Amino acid sequence: MELRGLRDDVYRRPLATALDRLGISPGWTCVDVGAGGGDVTVALAEIVGREGRVYAVDSDPLARDEVAEAAAAHSQVLAITQAGEDLRLPELVDLAFCRFLLLHVVDPAVVLARMAGAVRPGGWVVAQEPITSAGRIDGHPFSMPHARHPDIGALLPSLARDAGLLTVDAWAEAPAGAGPGPVAEYVTLLTEVDPGDDPVVLPPLVTVVAQVPAP
Repeated sequence: MELRGLRDDVYRRPLATALDRLGISPGWTCVDVGAGGGDVTVALAEIVGREGRVYAVDSDPLARDEVAEAAAAHSQVLAITQAGEDLRLPELVDLAFCRFLLLHVVDPAVVLARMAGAVRPGGWVVAQEPITSAGRIDGHPFSMPHARHPDIGALLPSLARDAGLLTVDAWAEAPAGAGPGPVAEYVTLLTEVDPGDDPVVLPPLVTVVAQVPAP
């Protein structure tokens, strides 16, 4: 299983909890910013149904083909090659979502503000970002040197506030394991180091569920 698929597997519960918290239903219009391979895009498309619409946005042109392949059965998915800092959609949406995106962008505040601006008044912004250094392998801190903002999850509630959003809920979850299994496989693909039987606590994923104020 590739990294994106494993990430979807081990962090599935925070995603399901966030979507359940929103009460997302058929007919919603959503944007998945930093869609990557399309795991979240497909999950959203399955919920909103053919009455809804999901924009899958990613700055990597190759991601458009990956999303198209992953979402082939969902005609309501529209893939767009666009950076989060330049987010522009043909309509306001009910939900703007991102996961493992803000740690890589140049300016997370700009991207979150763009997401807020893409949502109708009373609509929702959900962001899920890690606190990488809080993860542990055999008690030792995780490291993600290639990420611009590896601990951006710790700042997520304040970023949402600064973007003019009203935070309705926020929490952190960290999958854990010891020995063979999805957690160990994820660490191996992420770090190229097999943790073996060492105990692993993956980086906590901070979820912020926020609302765009109504006029």
